[in-house]
Amino acid sequence: MADELRKRGTGATGSAAWADALLLSFAQAGYTLAEPAILQPAEPFLDLSGEDIRKSLYLTTDAGGEELCLRPDLTIPVARDYLASSKAGQPAGFSYLGPVFRYRGGRPSEFLQAGIESFGRQDRPAADAEMLALALEATSAFGLTEVEIRTGDVALFTALIDALDLYPVWRRRLIKDFNRKTSLEQDLERLTLATGSTRNEYEGVLAALAGSDRKAALALVTDLMSIAGTTNVGGRTVAEIADRFLEQSTLKGGALPRDALDLIKRFLAISGDPGDSIARLRALAADAKLDIAAAIDAFESRVGFMAARGIDTGSTRFSTSFGRGLDYYTGFEFELHAKGNGVEPLVAGGRYDGLMTQLGAKTPIPAVGFSAWVETLTQLGGKPAKIRGSGSAS
Repeated sequence: MADELRKRGTGATGSAAWADALLLSFAQAGYTLAEPAILQPAEPFLDLSGEDIRKSLYLTTDAGGEELCLRPDLTIPVARDYLASSKAGQPAGFSYLGPVFRYRGGRPSEFLQAGIESFGRQDRPAADAEMLALALEATSAFGLTEVEIRTGDVALFTALIDALDLYPVWRRRLIKDFNRKTSLEQDLERLTLATGSTRNEYEGVLAALAGSDRKAALALVTDLMSIAGTTNVGGRTVAEIADRFLEQSTLKGGALPRDALDLIKRFLAISGDPGDSIARLRALAADAKLDIAAAIDAFESRVGFMAARGIDTGSTRFSTSFGRGLDYYTGFEFELHAKGNGVEPLVAGGRYDGLMTQLGAKTPIPAVGFSAWVETLTQLGGKPAKIRGSGSAS
């Protein structure tokens, strides 16, 4: 891989000497080099990635009619190759370094991405901490030793929403907003507004869906669209249209309870030092009688493993509202930023335990990883030195 990159050139550096050091460091930590195909089925990215990636895809269609894309990211391709291998379901770790392709306005659409993906480890807090430690070592290898560590945990938000026992429609919508970095606060306010008096051109459909679950809504919309002779409207799939109708039907019956809104806002206001955040989360749970102890315990355990790896947790910023904008994240999320360069991350990653079954695994497989933005690292840092291996992939 390094030889190939050296022949092609690497833009900012003009040489791929740093590639040898980076890949060697990942190998020393126990991660096997993966080299998935550049051309990938488009469906997983369209269905499972965040809105930003979906809008930036380079799409094509083969002679058989299958929609394909140039890989915009390497997490899904590496995961697909793992699931197709003899190691599927077993603990295994992979590293990668190669080009990805996204439309980025005035910037080059082809750029390099490096990273690590770890599959099958049941010791989730320890694996999370290992990812962050390896990410920090990758940045320090480029001479960037002073970085800001931003962390969050979507599992905490999911646990809160589950504990509030909201309508399934509200649950899906709030978690979708959180994952996609939409304006969650604005949507929360909209959900508290009374909508029962508003007329809608689909009143009959909404009335038919009143009190229905998602399966029933999907069946009704499928029948209606079959009668109309179409499978999508305005680019929306049957499932998306069913979710929208079910959402509107639920809103017709009343608004998001004010006490639930207040608790969500109190939760989203928690940020700062991880230790202090844990204490505030436990206080909120006790005060509101919320059953979210398991999620808080997992968070606390992760912080302990981070400290054991030498990470200064006191200088790590945690926020309950932090999210990375990818639909498939299910737990720990993090970004590393250069001091004074807060927009573009140097490295970003997190836990995505739900992705493997969405890609076809018969049983859930734990997964966590990170991607390093090579162009940013090489622009802001220097040439990498040898990176000390930080852990084991299994």
